[in-house]
Amino acid sequence: MSITPIGDPCQKVTVSSLREKKLRHEPIACLTAYDYATARLVDEAGIDIVLVGDSLAQTMLGYENTLSVTIEEMLHHTRAVRRGVKHALLLADMPYGSYHVSTDEAIRNAARFVKEAGAEAVKIEGGAKRADLIRQIIDAEIPVAGHIGLTPQSVNVMGGYRVQGKSLAAIEQLMRDAVALDRAGVACIYLEGIPREVAGMLTAEVETPTIGIGAGPECDGQVLVLHDLLNLTFTPSAKFVRRYGDAAALITQAVQGFRADVVSGQYPSDSESYHLPKETLAALETILERKRSMQR
Repeated sequence: MSITPIGDPCQKVTVSSLREKKLRHEPIACLTAYDYATARLVDEAGIDIVLVGDSLAQTMLGYENTLSVTIEEMLHHTRAVRRGVKHALLLADMPYGSYHVSTDEAIRNAARFVKEAGAEAVKIEGGAKRADLIRQIIDAEIPVAGHIGLTPQSVNVMGGYRVQGKSLAAIEQLMRDAVALDRAGVACIYLEGIPREVAGMLTAEVETPTIGIGAGPECDGQVLVLHDLLNLTFTPSAKFVRRYGDAAALITQAVQGFRADVVSGQYPSDSESYHLPKETLAALETILERKRSMQR
């Protein structure tokens, strides 16, 4: 049974419609998804952007951080999500190492996400230093989303997952980053792990929609990792995570119930089993009776 979409299911979300939402002050909702089933549920619930985040490294593959996930793994999951998304804009993270070596390689890898996996845009971490690269990828007809603030692919340089933009110098750099991405023509800018006041300033400064995660309510939209809001992670939640359901408890309860029924012999029941037609069963019983008679 499918879920009735919220909003107009015929209104496909595009890069252009995101900007229109900002102009109309309509909040943008974004969630991650990594497979067909969750992508379909998220899409049918009316989410505007479905992000195949490199957070799948931890949520789906059990890596310690996002640095280990490969482009082939990202493409695999993006293809699965593509099959479940009809309404939302499908955005895919370019993983660490896929755009760091050369511009040609970055464009080639970005094109793979569009051509092979069906993504409608790719996301690249970094601000002003990535602006020229992003501009060239856009020139290759591939929409790009920017990502500044706490950028997980830079965790080793940052020295951990820490709030960014807390000093005047850091705020000035974030402003330069946001303006550079805005002028490069990005589809949207993800603001992660920065003070609310700073995110509000950046959102007011740029024409591009901003999507916040741990950046306060003044952003044009918000994103969360689906596994975080469903309690499907095995690490302490960040301050900004709000839990909307407990899928872990639901799954655990269901699995324990299944095991208990198997151990006690209550599953499967007779009504959950297939049966032979009466004629075939009668013939089989006759054959078995003959075999038993010969063994006496």
